[in-house]
Parts: sequence; structure tokens; C-alpha cells
Amino acid sequence: MVPPAERRKPMKNTIARLATALLALMLTTSLATAQSKVTIAVGGGSCLCYLPTVLAKQLGEYEKAGLNVELVDLKGGSDALKAVLGGSADVVSGYFDHCVNLAAKKQELQAFVVYDRYPGLVLVVAPSRTNDIKSVKDLAGKKVGVSAPGSSTDFFLKYMLKKNGLDPTSAAVIGVGLGATAVAAMQQGQIDAAVMLDPSVTVLQGSHKDLRILSDTRTQKDTLETFGGEYPGGALYSTAAWVNGHEKETQALTNAILATLAWIHSHTPEEIMAKMPEETVGKNKDLYLAALKNTIPMFSETGKMDPKGADAVLAVFSVGSPEVANAKIDVSKTFTNKFVDQAKKTTGNAK
Repeated sequence: MVPPAERRKPMKNTIARLATALLALMLTTSLATAQSKVTIAVGGGSCLCYLPTVLAKQLGEYEKAGLNVELVDLKGGSDALKAVLGGSADVVSGYFDHCVNLAAKKQELQAFVVYDRYPGLVLVVAPSRTNDIKSVKDLAGKKVGVSAPGSSTDFFLKYMLKKNGLDPTSAAVIGVGLGATAVAAMQQGQIDAAVMLDPSVTVLQGSHKDLRILSDTRTQKDTLETFGGEYPGGALYSTAAWVNGHEKETQALTNAILATLAWIHSHTPEEIMAKMPEETVGKNKDLYLAALKNTIPMFSETGKMDPKGADAVLAVFSVGSPEVANAKIDVSKTFTNKFVDQAKKTTGNAK
């Protein structure tokens, strides 16, 4: 006969296991509750212009800031914007110029941390058309690829056409994405030219040494020549209502991006590439690394919006869009630096 004390041991063990499981569940639930869920729509995750948003995830900076962030990769900035306006995402990782463009339509969008101080947009001629397209003026009547109609690449094309004395609608706009699909469209002659970003530009140059570039905004010099001033590119932005209603999450996102920018500027291109997802880097690591080296100067060191840069965006859109020119936009309402300023006080991650 088994003594009563021995009979009670299995029961004690079962209760102990249940208590341990319950404690683990409570801890997990508590951690999940502590982290706010935020969905970020990215206007083309393979593009190096958006690298800080992806790298922040890889480095665990969102989690450190108390966020559970889901990145949704879309074809272009216009698609990312639609996701936020439609309610399927909270924040856009895309180009600031959308905030200005939408202000003309009375939609209040607000950028709160800027990670690209230059746009990095490059107007490239397809390899098969190098001999007959030698200037922007030669693009009239041609098929020109953009990431997606209505995206920043499309805006840039229209601006360049207008700047060179052409009707902004004189070229046929074709959506080709930003990554491998854009490179393939150029190599296969499906389009005559394209507005591209790295790493796609460097990938094409790797195969076509005589690649003709009509306009390049990857550096300060080229950006100043093209726009007459610095021109902010990628930023995190959302509706003004979301930003005002989610200040804790907005601050946390700002902190995460600033920490990532500081990490970028204190590490080598090789170390940065090693942290990126393999599918983003691709098979040709040498070309990705070369493109990354071209791109690093684009990344902001402060995260702040330069008001003069915001004014430059408004000026560019006013040239190509009568709707924007006539809207009397208060560009100061399309961005805020208060979250970056606050991060400087509390974390020291902004300059």
C-alpha cells in the first residue's frame, strides 16, 4: 500500500507545473501588453533609401523602445500612403513630399522623424536607348518607369520634365516597382528610362558601364544642382490625428530611428550589410555593398526636418502642380521636430 505522502507527490508536481506554466503565460502576456503594436507601411523595403526603417527592426530598436512593429512591404510610396489612409497601417515609411502633396487636398499628414536628407532619386536611361536618349527633353513620348504612379519617383519625373520645358504628362508613366522588377524592365527594354533608387542603379551600372544618367540626387552636390537646395527624402509620417493621438508610440518610433541612424554612422558599410535580411541584400553582395556606400551619405545624422528643405519640396511641387501652387499650403504643419527634440533631451541620440 502506497503511503498517503507518496500519493500526494504526483499531485504536488502537477500543481507545480501548472503554476510554472501560468507564471510564464502571465509574464508573456504582461510583456505583450507593455509593447504597443504599430504597423508601418514601407514604400519598397528593398530600396536602400528605406534602410533605416528595416535596420531598426533587425537591430531590435523598436522592441527596446517598447514597440511591437510590423513592417508591411509595398511597391511604392503611394501604395504605403493608401494603406495608412485606408486604415490597414498606422505609419508610412516613405517620402516626405506626400505630406505636402496631400496638404493641397486638405488631408493633414505629418512627418515626425526624417532619415534621408537627400532623396536619392536617379533618372536613368535604359541600356538599349543610350544612343538616342541623351537629355531629359528626349523623354517626350517615351515610356518611363516609376515605382508606382503617384509615388515620389513619379513626382520627380514630372518635375524634371517641367524643369526642362516639357509638359509634365509628356512621358508615359509605367509602374515597375523599385527592386529586381525595375532592373528587369530596364534590361529587357520594356521601358525607355526610369526613375530608380539604389541598389537598383548600382546593379544596372554593374552590368552596363556606359549607363546614361540624366539626373542624380544621391549626393548633396547633385541635390543642390537639381532642386536649388537640400531636399528631404524618406521619413516616418502619419495622419496628424494619429500622431496627436499616439504621442507615446510616435516618440518610441522616433527614438528607435534615431538610435538606428546613430548606429549607421558609427559602423562600417560591411557591418551594416551584415545586419540586413539576406533576401534584401540579394545574391550579389559586392554590388549591394557598393550601392550601400553610395547611399550612406544620404542618411540623416539628426533626424530633424530642415524647414528650408520642406520649403524646397513645396517649391518643387508648386512648379509641377497648379493644385499645390494654388492651395496656399502652410508647410510648417506638414512636419514636426518636437519628438526629435524630446529624444535629444532624454536619450542624447539627436544632434
